[in-house]
Amino acid sequence: MQYGILQFDDPQPDTSRKILHVDMDAFYASVEIRDQPHLKDKPVVIAKHPNLTNGRGIVTTCNYIARQYGIHSAMSSMEAYKRCPHAVFISGNMKHYQEVSNQIRAIFYQYTDLVEPLSLDEAYLDVTINKKGIKSATIIAQQIQQQILQELNLTCSIGISYNKFIAKIASDYHKPFGLTLVTPEEALMFLERLPIEKFYGVGRKSVPYFHDKGIKTGKDLANKSLEELERDFGKMGHSLFFKVRGIHNSPVRPTNERKSIGKETTFSQFLEFEPQVLEIFDQLTTKVIDKMQSKGLKAHTITIKIRYENFETINRQMQMKIAFDDRVLAYEMVQNLWAIHGHLDYRIRLLGVSVSNFDNPDYELIRLNLES
Repeated sequence: MQYGILQFDDPQPDTSRKILHVDMDAFYASVEIRDQPHLKDKPVVIAKHPNLTNGRGIVTTCNYIARQYGIHSAMSSMEAYKRCPHAVFISGNMKHYQEVSNQIRAIFYQYTDLVEPLSLDEAYLDVTINKKGIKSATIIAQQIQQQILQELNLTCSIGISYNKFIAKIASDYHKPFGLTLVTPEEALMFLERLPIEKFYGVGRKSVPYFHDKGIKTGKDLANKSLEELERDFGKMGHSLFFKVRGIHNSPVRPTNERKSIGKETTFSQFLEFEPQVLEIFDQLTTKVIDKMQSKGLKAHTITIKIRYENFETINRQMQMKIAFDDRVLAYEMVQNLWAIHGHLDYRIRLLGVSVSNFDNPDYELIRLNLES
């Protein structure tokens, strides 16, 4: 495979690090199945049953049996029900999932303090220098897998490589309970064989535009010049030019600052009817998603805030395995949270919507010229 020649001042791959990307397998569903063993051989969907929400709601995640019916994250719960009427629908318990996530991270910290959580169920670990004094990153990955299985009765898949980008792709390569090592010597061939949609950051909506430009695999991507990729895909094209060459030198950031984007409004005349509430939520969601998109971000978590006339305040959130930046999906999530947690026993004096738990943005969203 012939790659374009890197210039002297271009970044070079830092192959000195040993990076793990640990990704829990169908995390929320797996926790439910662990806690309720009779669910083991049944399709399990983390979403409130559509019969209880007048058809509203979306799937947070599901187990691998449910995925055989074509069910996936962000699908409407009604569509999931149509595809598998006998599935077990569970509304989910985010507080419990957070507790289990903390137990998993406690295991990570037994090996290294360089832990960068991406969401409740995945994290990067830099084990180049580790607390166990183990030279092999593969042995550390195996020990983490077995420790999580033995102590928490849950499985994870782990990608191992010299940078975060390749490690994240590798963790998805052999699921569930997989372990995939990509060495510096293997990296270019590994990336060359990947479909373009497997490159972290290339969303489903972007794939047709890559195909239109003749880019269906990593090999196709590597055959494009930097100028071509920047012209067609902007900063994302610049980033992918180097990533397909195995260059992504971003360090594991253990002190990643928790950030959010939110909007809330207080009413001089309190709300007392559901159509008013939903209209305001729609407006707030639109403003928040527009702001998030303008920053080139995608979030895993959306939160609603409700303050009643008696000053009772509730904050409820929903977390998605797949990061989102779509307004329609975000509003469906907000509606779902309201349907489950909201009430009009008292009038409402404040509503708020926020998004958080962002993917680490290495580049901004593609800005496509649809007229060309």
